[in-house]
Amino acid sequence: MTERFTEIDGSYVSEIAELYRSAFGREPWNDDWSDEEQLHAYIKDLACAFNSLSFGLFSGDRLAAVSIGSIRHWWEGTNYILEEFCVSPEFQGQGMGSRFMSLIETELRSRGIAGIFLQTENDKPSYSFYCKNGFGEMTSHVSFFKSLK
Repeated sequence: MTERFTEIDGSYVSEIAELYRSAFGREPWNDDWSDEEQLHAYIKDLACAFNSLSFGLFSGDRLAAVSIGSIRHWWEGTNYILEEFCVSPEFQGQGMGSRFMSLIETELRSRGIAGIFLQTENDKPSYSFYCKNGFGEMTSHVSFFKSLK
């Protein structure tokens, strides 16, 4: 089947939501995205925000992988803040994620983007995926969270 890489926008919210739920609603994440309204709002928050930049990799006419992020200007240069990246479970383990990341990097370089910033959990498969694809861990970076419930 032919693969097609393209920039996507908010008009793909339903396709992105379906792919996102299938990728993260199972092991090892087990995210409960049963609230359709909440899921669509989350995707819109990211894919329709100011300076958002999302990419899709299609297998035939089906969205098989998605990257949702935004452009952020910083004193060291302009970066792509990668908020969400996922590959459909049926295509995982076949190199699609690495091909997709390579296509994203090529596109970002052509736009003069200086780097890609992302956060992930070090006990999930995504950690080794990003390491394998040339990302380095920022040992001085710390993420904080405070529950207000």
